[in-house]
Amino acid sequence: MKRSYIWLICVLVSVAFIALLYLQGSYAKAMVRMRQEQFDENVYRSLDQASRDLEKVETYRYLQKVLSEHGEQTFETSHTDIPNFVLPLDTIIPSTGNMSLGALSLNRYNRVAETISHLQKQVREAYVYEQGVLDEVIYAVMYTASEQRFQDRLNPAVLDGSLRGALLANGITLPFHFIVYTSDGREVYRCEDYSEAGDGINSYTQILFRSDPTGQMGTVTIHFPDQKQYIHGVASYVAPAMGFTVILLITSLITIYLVVRQKRISEMKNDFVHNMTHEFKTPISTISIAAQMLADKTVNKNEATYERLGNVITSETRRLRFQVEKVLQMSLFDNNNIALKLQELDANEITENVVDTFSLKVSQIGGTLDMRLEAYNPFINADEMHFTNVIFNLLDNAFKYRREEEPLAIRVHTYNQGETHFCISIADNGIGIQKDNLKRIFDKFYRVHTGDMHNVKGFGLGLTYVQKMVQLHHGTIKATSEPGKGTKFTITIPLSE
Repeated sequence: MKRSYIWLICVLVSVAFIALLYLQGSYAKAMVRMRQEQFDENVYRSLDQASRDLEKVETYRYLQKVLSEHGEQTFETSHTDIPNFVLPLDTIIPSTGNMSLGALSLNRYNRVAETISHLQKQVREAYVYEQGVLDEVIYAVMYTASEQRFQDRLNPAVLDGSLRGALLANGITLPFHFIVYTSDGREVYRCEDYSEAGDGINSYTQILFRSDPTGQMGTVTIHFPDQKQYIHGVASYVAPAMGFTVILLITSLITIYLVVRQKRISEMKNDFVHNMTHEFKTPISTISIAAQMLADKTVNKNEATYERLGNVITSETRRLRFQVEKVLQMSLFDNNNIALKLQELDANEITENVVDTFSLKVSQIGGTLDMRLEAYNPFINADEMHFTNVIFNLLDNAFKYRREEEPLAIRVHTYNQGETHFCISIADNGIGIQKDNLKRIFDKFYRVHTGDMHNVKGFGLGLTYVQKMVQLHHGTIKATSEPGKGTKFTITIPLSE
């Protein structure tokens, strides 16, 4: 699968999951908003009802009091003004005289109709009269009540009961706290377990005794401590779905990452097998040719020929063994089975020996190898063989990736970092490494593409080996490079105590 297809799949999967998360979040937000609006509406409706109930209770209480005190006098005073509903008997049943039976019946029917009509009129007049008297009494009661102080008119128990009943009638069962103020802001009453409203909790205010003058009014402020949990509880069903969506998104991205990584590892392993074939093929072919020459009786062989062929076989066998050991060493590193023989070494001395050996190889191609041993304290705890191989591999890496159009120049520099670390840097003027490749050069089997440079051989294990060994010596390695100008490796290892 092409890399562009993999990236396209990653983008599509990410966009789909992000869109799904956005829709779920929008739905949860809308549900919370709707529940908040519904809750506010129910609370305000309950407060309005509780205020009305409080006014009714007070009206009934004062009305009962007034009627008990002045009921008789009011009734006697007003009774004389009520129209008389008693009608004369002859109005209902007239005298028959000498009238015939038919005429008598008709006359009696007309009289009854007139009497009924007259009675209806008198009842209406009496109802209007009594209604007016009742309105006057109620107005007098309300006027008398409004003259009292708000504190004296308020009954906290009645208000608490009215609030509970109204809230329950509107489907609100949450515990609530309330506080009552006069019109000028003075506190009159607060519930026993009152606590201030916290973050995300709304307070609701209602005017009490709204028909009274402004100075005789009051306000009640109520809030619900568990309101935030109640409102956002509606989103608790969406939260798990969003959580599972996030898990699926992460799982999908990890799966795609593993596929890409596996693809890259497969490519590197294929490259490794290809390079290993070439690395093993050359010494095997050389040994095979030398063996054939030794076995061919038609070729004249003298002592010098035998010695030369023997040296070739020995050299190529050593080369083949070195390649096999390099692969085996990486296997040991993966299993953490490598055992170092640590001892106090003079790092300047080891560096000088490696550079002296390698300088001959560099001079053969017209290059230069400059060495500056400026570390005043070069003593470290290290494995001599592996530390030597680390320096050799870095020098060999600079030799391989040189530029053909310019003589190779390698600079080796040792110095101290404070009083605690020994440092060695190996810089060259080779082809350099691209930024994207620089962060992968220590990966196993990874080899930087060299374009038309087909003479560069290897398994892609050299720098991996170097990094592993530096880490086992409790040190660090850093690489900096610029394409077309060269590469620099810097190793830092703790000094011996």
